[in-house]
Amino acid sequence: MIMKTQNVLRSSATTLLFGATLATAPSLADVGVGARPLLGGEVIIDGSRKMLDEKWTYWEGPRFASSLPIKWQIAEDPVDKGTVVMTDDPVAAGGKYGTADIVTKKAYRDFRLHIEFLVMKPGGNSGVYLQNRYEIQVLDGDKTKHGMGAIINETESPYHAYNGAGKWNAYDIVFRAARFQDGKRVEKAMVTMYFNGQKVHDNVPINQVWGGKNSGIDGGNDGGKGITDTPAGLKLQAEGHDVRYRNVWIKELDLKEPNTDFKASE
Repeated sequence: MIMKTQNVLRSSATTLLFGATLATAPSLADVGVGARPLLGGEVIIDGSRKMLDEKWTYWEGPRFASSLPIKWQIAEDPVDKGTVVMTDDPVAAGGKYGTADIVTKKAYRDFRLHIEFLVMKPGGNSGVYLQNRYEIQVLDGDKTKHGMGAIINETESPYHAYNGAGKWNAYDIVFRAARFQDGKRVEKAMVTMYFNGQKVHDNVPINQVWGGKNSGIDGGNDGGKGITDTPAGLKLQAEGHDVRYRNVWIKELDLKEPNTDFKASE
């Protein structure tokens, strides 16, 4: 059952009041728009310039063309009160991904992630990269394996769960990194994901990095199949579109078994 509630999120920069969608599965922490950080979770986007500069930097991949400080803007929330982070960097105009993508300074292995995004205009494009490798697509209007909410090129788009452009959406993700033995991958990365409170991916293994070397780390290794045993940051993509982010938090996990059930993240 899905129910509506009102959550209040307070950050050092803003106070936000908005409707939240909560999943009421047994022992399941809140998911959906407005979900509060779990105990032990770290807020990494709160709508303030201070946090953006403290916890994020540019990914200096092969196509990097911007310069610090981060050129992404702090903008007004177009729906609710407060401020949010906007993917605004002129060098990415025309869909030039990799030129101005931002990545957390901290690297992660296994984690629970909550991230809220709003696409301002039809066709708006960004992307959420787990470990700066595996993209969860943010692309308005695309219902294919390259489309909204897809583990890119690995699953179909769960477009039915999307609230649409001009509205806030939320991904809630449990991610388990690939496992290695003697330098060889023996277990693939794995993801379970809720999209606006609906479970859309359940223990999905991820085969490779897509998009080539300009997309993320390991993209240039053996056509994206050469995954390495290196933790990496959460990355957000700039593609010259106005996509906004708020209420982003992450909790580090240590998932011994190849299972990304949400109960493991509590």
